[in-house]
Amino acid sequence: MTGAHACWDEVRVRYPYAARDAVGPVSLGLAPGERLLLLGPSDSGKSTLLQTLTGLIPQSVPAAVSGSVTLNGVSVAAHPPSHWARTVSQLFQDAEQTLCGLSVEDEIAFALENEARPAADIGRRVAAAMASVGLPDNWRSRRISTLSGGERQMVALAATLAADAPIFVADEPTASLAPAVAARMIALLLGGDRLRTVLVVDHRLDGMIRHVDRVVVLDRDGAVLVQGPPGPVFRDHGDRLEDLGIWTPLVSRFDRALMRAGLAAPRPPAGNDDLISWLDGLRGADRHRAFRAVEPIARDALPAVNLRRGGPVARLEQACCAPLFGPVVLSGISLAVCSGEVLGILGANGAGKSTLGGSLAGLLRLRGGRRHGPAGGMAFQNPENQFTQASVRDEVRRASADDSARAVAEALEDWGLGEVAGRHPFELSQGQKRRLALATLTVSDRWPLLVLDEPTSGLDAASTRTVARHIRRLAAAGRALAVITHDLDFALKVCDRAAVLQAGAVSADAEPVQIFHQAGLLADAGLRAPEVLPMLDWVEGKRHRAGTDRC
Repeated sequence: MTGAHACWDEVRVRYPYAARDAVGPVSLGLAPGERLLLLGPSDSGKSTLLQTLTGLIPQSVPAAVSGSVTLNGVSVAAHPPSHWARTVSQLFQDAEQTLCGLSVEDEIAFALENEARPAADIGRRVAAAMASVGLPDNWRSRRISTLSGGERQMVALAATLAADAPIFVADEPTASLAPAVAARMIALLLGGDRLRTVLVVDHRLDGMIRHVDRVVVLDRDGAVLVQGPPGPVFRDHGDRLEDLGIWTPLVSRFDRALMRAGLAAPRPPAGNDDLISWLDGLRGADRHRAFRAVEPIARDALPAVNLRRGGPVARLEQACCAPLFGPVVLSGISLAVCSGEVLGILGANGAGKSTLGGSLAGLLRLRGGRRHGPAGGMAFQNPENQFTQASVRDEVRRASADDSARAVAEALEDWGLGEVAGRHPFELSQGQKRRLALATLTVSDRWPLLVLDEPTSGLDAASTRTVARHIRRLAAAGRALAVITHDLDFALKVCDRAAVLQAGAVSADAEPVQIFHQAGLLADAGLRAPEVLPMLDWVEGKRHRAGTDRC
């Protein structure tokens, strides 16, 4: 690790009263100008490790830390966290908890003012940071309280970038961002010059891996499992990572299927273009074998045919929808969700998706028009807004239709919360909080309609599969579900129908696969086609040509 910008040497972290270490042992160096991607299953200690870099753990967050953490050869423990503010800029997983300014400009300028920078320098940095993340200049005076979750994440990102520190650490920086914005942020953080060192935790890997120098993977115990360049890591260890519930790029799943068939490209593909170019170069029997290898993965991206769709459970008629205490953001909305149906609600950050979800559930009073149907339940974008009990077990027991000890224990295990049943909900990791919020909603039989706001945000692959399974199970049982999501691959997998919000109205209402083939519509709405779509189209094209040849 000679010459490392940042270095962890045999670091272990254990929180008070914990039975095991949250992280460790970790020995890891971060070289100047390097782009490093940190992966691991939920609760593997990724966020904990990041917070040791400037001494927030243990100096601000109590924990026992062994080993050493150094920045530029200096022990982090020798100085308070504030000392490292000009060395490390850190974007936290829950960006909303870091916001303290009343306005967008106040928030972005706050850290710079604390460093006593000249007013002219602060103004220049604020303007540059807002422009870099795509925030309009006329948002300077906009109140933070009026922003959507994704817009708040963009403000937090701008505030972090404004510091212009040589090391940038980002924990799930794209989790709440619309696909087009997320792609722009990935290029901003990881592309360009190498003046900044970047360490990032994220799950949107397909657009990221071509920008990354090295991948480090933690196992369930928080120790380093494997590290290396992204191509070899995902090709050689991808199956093992998926078994642990860790995200791998979709393109690497296809690559490994081809490798098992003896048809892999000499170098791992970095994206769909590389993969399809290789497939198109195969001939005869090899092409047919390649088709057989990749078709099941592509087909798995689609939902099962829904034969149980019934009548409307909730319906909006020419509705004017507004957030609590806010102005009308959606007008003339006529939309229904039916029993046995999963409706996706899609759109850019600030399009009004959460407002529409709250209006469908009957939680927000309409400013015009009518709502028909019984009240629904809603899992909020911020899961902490749902918690009222002192333990995870009590949260599930309070909500469960069957509050017997056995039923509660089964629900906790089903959502991967059995080991934390006795802990306070606010002590959980972000992924655990998300799963708890979803568990409390899905174990109840109170609501015929469930609205899930960003149900997979910050979850690992295994937890995301659990969410998908529960959504389809509830739909099969006759529930109506509305799923608000920026993950369009997830929407393609679970939704029977999707509504796209744009300019205060519903611009499209159709099956997801039909919507995702309309490039102009997606671009206008700030969306991008699912990562799997090019391979689905390739498979369909090969199947069609094969059928034509047989004729």
